Amino acid sequence: MMENPKNEYSLAIVGAGPRGTSVVERFADLALKLTPKGSRLNIVVFDPYRPGSGHVWNPRQSENFWMNTPASFPTVAPERATDEPGLSFRQFVQLKGDGRQLSEDHARTIERIDAGTYPSRAIYGEYLEHVFDRSCEVLREHDSFSIQHVAAEVLALRTQGNGYQLEYQAAAHGSEVQHLPVDAVVLALGHQSAELNPWQKQLQEAATNSGATYLPPNIPADLDFNKFVGGQPALIRGLGLNFFDCMAELTLGRGGIFREVGAEPGQRLEYVGSGREPELIVASRRGTPYWGKPVVDQFIPDEIQLRFLDVQDLIGHLAEIRATNSNATLEFSRHIWPKLHRDVLFAYYRQCVQISGAPAGSTAEEFVDQLEAILVAEHREGSQVWLGELRKFISQFPEIQWLDVPKLARPFEEIGFASNEDYQLAVQDYLASNARHSSAGLDDPLSCAIMTMNAGRMLVKELIVAGAIDEQSRIEEIQAHFEPLVEGLASGPPLERIEQLLALSRAGIVTFIGPEPEFAFDEVSGQFTASSPWVDAEVHTAKTMCEAMMPSNRVLQNDTTLIRQLLKDHVGRAHTWRNSEGESLPGSGFDVVGEPYRLVNSEALAHRGIFVMGLQLSSAQWGTAIAAQAGDLNNPAARTLKDATHVANEVARLAGFLVGEGLPAERH
Repeated sequence: MMENPKNEYSLAIVGAGPRGTSVVERFADLALKLTPKGSRLNIVVFDPYRPGSGHVWNPRQSENFWMNTPASFPTVAPERATDEPGLSFRQFVQLKGDGRQLSEDHARTIERIDAGTYPSRAIYGEYLEHVFDRSCEVLREHDSFSIQHVAAEVLALRTQGNGYQLEYQAAAHGSEVQHLPVDAVVLALGHQSAELNPWQKQLQEAATNSGATYLPPNIPADLDFNKFVGGQPALIRGLGLNFFDCMAELTLGRGGIFREVGAEPGQRLEYVGSGREPELIVASRRGTPYWGKPVVDQFIPDEIQLRFLDVQDLIGHLAEIRATNSNATLEFSRHIWPKLHRDVLFAYYRQCVQISGAPAGSTAEEFVDQLEAILVAEHREGSQVWLGELRKFISQFPEIQWLDVPKLARPFEEIGFASNEDYQLAVQDYLASNARHSSAGLDDPLSCAIMTMNAGRMLVKELIVAGAIDEQSRIEEIQAHFEPLVEGLASGPPLERIEQLLALSRAGIVTFIGPEPEFAFDEVSGQFTASSPWVDAEVHTAKTMCEAMMPSNRVLQNDTTLIRQLLKDHVGRAHTWRNSEGESLPGSGFDVVGEPYRLVNSEALAHRGIFVMGLQLSSAQWGTAIAAQAGDLNNPAARTLKDATHVANEVARLAGFLVGEGLPAERH
């Protein structure tokens, strides 16, 4: 019996950035496999911005805003084999835009992109719009589909009979609120604005009262860079990817030039200023920026292999435990980190001997055999005894340093600096070391260790999706400790940005504050203040302060009209979890169940026809902002494509087009 007794089924997709575009492309792929039989699926896509690129990926944004994955990695569609609607970004570049009319600047840019290039977000926006447009063409040519884009903001979503009703307002000023009944909804909302935390609110209020300028967390393309006054100091909190966007826009974007002066890593560039740059006084908790990416052509090169961390082994082990305890889960510190830690150290020391030769008194083969014997030795589950044994083994060879992996996230931990000058030189040495290591790519032991950890992160993401990891372990171990470690090392900028930062530091345009910075507002002088307890220097002051970070991705903190309405009217709820003391604590994302992920209401009932994609799945997934990896659709790194496929197949099943696992209904 068909799920849909009528001949038409309607779907609203709210949000037309990368996740919404993936869903549209999956429907186009289905359309190519279906023979029209009288049923019809009407799709309405809501987004106040241009569909495809959406808000974040506008092709007209500054070319100074770069992606932090190489061109070989990201995609919103499976790679095209014949005439499918989708294609990866790599294919889009190889096909020179696949026939799309590009601006003259973008046409020149695409000629210079290769597999290892870190492209601008603007050119990726061109790719997203192409996939959306091509997918819409396929759907419009098929008698069983229709699709339209409505340039409007959805304000509310409510249940209505067996379906739903949307309230929306067109982007044009003064437009009336309109209503649309639909059978199903996909929430692909992407980045949302959020309330400031109490400390940020206090800084903002103090600045407003004193005529100072406070720039809260924001998407870089939305930041008003005119607020930064040339020649005047500006405090920037955060040294992640948003910082590098700000750095580039406030230097290159103001006419500055990075001049090539040498070939040695860490000494390549010199900055020639325009005189219009502000003085950037910058800080992060660790005191250093994210580590610059190794120079390789792939996000995770094929040469990087995990020997000890195996998802299938862990899931099989968990199944055995659940035979006697159905609620059993894995703990990161006990079941996962000891295995991944082994992989990281094995990759590091094996590469050490391959590049530098075996330490005295040993051949390379003997060293690797002894290393492996220590790492594979059987210990009780969760034991860290092997780590002590490995440390003793390495200590026999003074020419090989011990790699303290957790300390990589805190390079200046408990180190004091007698002056500001001492600290600036220390950070410059750190950045130059980053340049030397990362420029060597796969030949560098530390780069191999970092890329191995990143490969492990992809598997940890898959274990979280599978519900295999204890939630308290996820919150208190993965997100509190492992995430800052792996993000700071593996999610940094292209190495070119580190070279640029070094040049700016040497030119005096950028000054580093120090670890564990303390920010405040001096109401007497009407200025922001910043200092570090680990650097003996004068307090830094400025009339301008910028939070170089994205708005918080927590549904209870998001302040958009739609998310607030969903929570207030009990259409959806935030995920909650219980800690070991039995306390119920809010999670970051919506409460969802199943795959595809259905929204759960306040009565713990899942909606039949509301599906969630992307960032608001942060309680069911980890790392939801990372794009899918091009290539194998079954790769865990292609998770967002799987999510889109599940949604499209389920909606098509509800509409009567498919049965079972995505099989055309007319064939049964």
